[in-house]
Amino acid sequence: MSKDNGVLAGFKAFLMRGNVVELAVAVVIGAAFTSIVNAVVKGVINPIVGAFGTSNLDHYRSCLKGPCEVSATGDVTGVYILWGSVISAALTFLMTAAVVYFLMILPMNKYKERMAAKAPVEATPVEVTEIQLLGEIRDLLLEQRNAGVPGGDDRTVGKLPRQ
Repeated sequence: MSKDNGVLAGFKAFLMRGNVVELAVAVVIGAAFTSIVNAVVKGVINPIVGAFGTSNLDHYRSCLKGPCEVSATGDVTGVYILWGSVISAALTFLMTAAVVYFLMILPMNKYKERMAAKAPVEATPVEVTEIQLLGEIRDLLLEQRNAGVPGGDDRTVGKLPRQ
């Protein structure tokens, strides 16, 4: 029973992690944007492309193996390459990516930059080289040695105090 509770507790912890919740929100928003972008592609892009040909990109296709014919009942003979559907999907992807970038990513990055500019600047740690550290150690040792010798100075380096 404790193993089941452990598994359920682990599952609950997994679901409550920030990444999972953010991913779920992103999927929902992505689905909503996809429907908007699909409407724009079908309502704006396809008619623009249709000015040069058919207004439905799905009608753009090439016959790979013939004879390629569509009967009155809708039966298709031959093998078609539906490159119009691929172009439509590519346009939908590009528009979705553009909407997400310009309406979500770009404003969020600008907001983060503004917040970072307002935040107090933290002192950056000074890099200390080995030679600087060794020099500081030497100076501390000299201070300790000179503290034990009355009237001692830097000339006592390397000399032991007399007792």
